[in-house]
Amino acid sequence: MIVKQIWTANPYRNFNYLVACSQTGEALAIDPLDSARCLQTAKEEGWEITQILNTHEHFDHIGGNQAVVEATGAKVLAHAKAASAIPGMFRGLIAGDVIKVGKTVELEVLDTPGHTLCHVCLLAHGDQPALFSGDTLFNAGAGNCHNGGNVKALFQTFSQQLNRLPENTRIYPGHDYIENNLRFTLNREPDNQTAADLLQQVSGQDVNHALVTTLQTEREINTFFRLGQTRVKAQLRVDFPDLPADMDEETVFTRLRELRNRW
Repeated sequence: MIVKQIWTANPYRNFNYLVACSQTGEALAIDPLDSARCLQTAKEEGWEITQILNTHEHFDHIGGNQAVVEATGAKVLAHAKAASAIPGMFRGLIAGDVIKVGKTVELEVLDTPGHTLCHVCLLAHGDQPALFSGDTLFNAGAGNCHNGGNVKALFQTFSQQLNRLPENTRIYPGHDYIENNLRFTLNREPDNQTAADLLQQVSGQDVNHALVTTLQTEREINTFFRLGQTRVKAQLRVDFPDLPADMDEETVFTRLRELRNRW
C-alpha cells in the first residue's frame, strides 16, 4: 500500500489522501476536497483514481467529488446512511465492509459515529497498520460534535474501537491541528514532557511532509486517550468544581470536549 498525504493549504487545514496499489496503479482518493492537487498527484505518480471515499458528509470533505468523478469516472463510497447528503454516492458502507484497491490493498470500514453520525474510518491491517480517521481522531485531539454529531457516540468510538487498535497503527487524520491540540494537552497536563517535546518538534513543520503519529504516541499525547490520568481529572475539577471525585471516563471525555470547543 502506498499512501500520499496531500496538504491542501486551505483555511480549514485539510489533508486529502491517495491510497494506491503498487502493482496496478489503481488509487483510492480519500476526502479529495482539493481535486486539482489530487488529480495532479495521481498523474505525476502514474496512478488512476478509480474510487473516492468520503469519511463523512461535510462539505470540506465532499466538495471535490464532482471534479474527480468528471475527470476519472471514479465511484463515490461513503457511510450507508449518508446517501441523502452526498450527491452521486455509488456504494453505501457499513461496519466490516472491505474496500479493495487494485490487487494489494484492502481497507476495513469502521463505523465511527461522533463527529457526525454517518462517519467512517478506514483501517489497513498488516505489519504496519494504518487508520484514515477523517474528523474522528486528530493528531493529539478528537473531532468536534457541532454539526450533526454526538459526544456520547464519539466517546464510544474512542473507547470501544480506536483505543483497541494496535499500538503501531499509523494515524492519518483529515486536518492538521496538531500544534493547537498539543497546547490543549499541555493546558490539561503541564508536566506532559512527551507532548512538550513533540510540540517543539512540529512547530513550524513543513506540512507537505507532516509528522505521522502512531496510536502509541497518541496515547501519550492525546488527552482524549488519557481519561484516567490523575492530573487530567484534577485539572477538570478546577474548571468544573461540581464534578464527583470518582468521575467515570465518559464524563471526563465529555467535559474535555466541552473545554476544547472553546479553546
